[in-house]
Amino acid sequence: MKKWKRSARLVDMTRQLLDQPHRLISLSAFADRYQAAKSSISEDLAIIHETFREEGTGLLETVSGAAGGVRYLPIANRENATKLSRQLCAQLENPDRILPGGYLYLSDLLGDDRLVREIGRIWATVFSGRGADVVVTVETKGIPLAYATASHLGLPVAIVRRDSRITEGSVVTINTVSGSSKRLGSLSLARRSFPEGARVLIVDDFMKAGGTVQGMIDLMGEFRAEVIGIGIMAESQVDERLVENTVSLATVTDVDVKNRKIAVELGNLFTQGGFFDGTNPD
Repeated sequence: MKKWKRSARLVDMTRQLLDQPHRLISLSAFADRYQAAKSSISEDLAIIHETFREEGTGLLETVSGAAGGVRYLPIANRENATKLSRQLCAQLENPDRILPGGYLYLSDLLGDDRLVREIGRIWATVFSGRGADVVVTVETKGIPLAYATASHLGLPVAIVRRDSRITEGSVVTINTVSGSSKRLGSLSLARRSFPEGARVLIVDDFMKAGGTVQGMIDLMGEFRAEVIGIGIMAESQVDERLVENTVSLATVTDVDVKNRKIAVELGNLFTQGGFFDGTNPD
């Protein structure tokens, strides 16, 4: 078995940690792979941890004991999260996003891999301490955000459909009512998506009054699942909302279709305290 140079070892260790967030890797596994002493591995991990911390991209958590090891926890610090959200707000204020009916075009943002990946890191930071078992979203635009979040948490994704499909097998379907237009609809989820009683994190791209999100919450009740958090990329400021306790990166306060103006401000992630330590604000 080859002897690894330290520079190559550091690169490979970093890659393994980044590829397996929240997975505990023993020091013995690293020592066997690189044919190195555990003391050398510990020194390497200290270097990687310090680099992650300085760059604000995460940290390494050490677990002691015979079954211990180290795991990588993706972390977005407040400074980086605020910077990204301000950029998101600026992009949302582009009047070219206004569609008929006052809707906003978001597909380009959700197709931006860097933006979506960093939003996923923020949600992984905010909700990491709540013990989620699965990330849930509704088709279709919320899917990239859900997968980005799940990749940072090391979790599976379950996709709620607006129409059931034969390839989903047995499904649970509920009727929903849009919070703004009062339009009737339905949401379906395959029974095999996750075990009954799971703890779920809901992620979505945009929320107006919250009819769709409330529908997902109701659907989770059919699985006896516990919703441990709701992350929304951008939400509208409305007088009556169906859902509270959401966490948003941006808030659209006004869409003036006639004058082609959009007003956007930072979401409640930054206007209320407590989110970055994984707890709800008081």
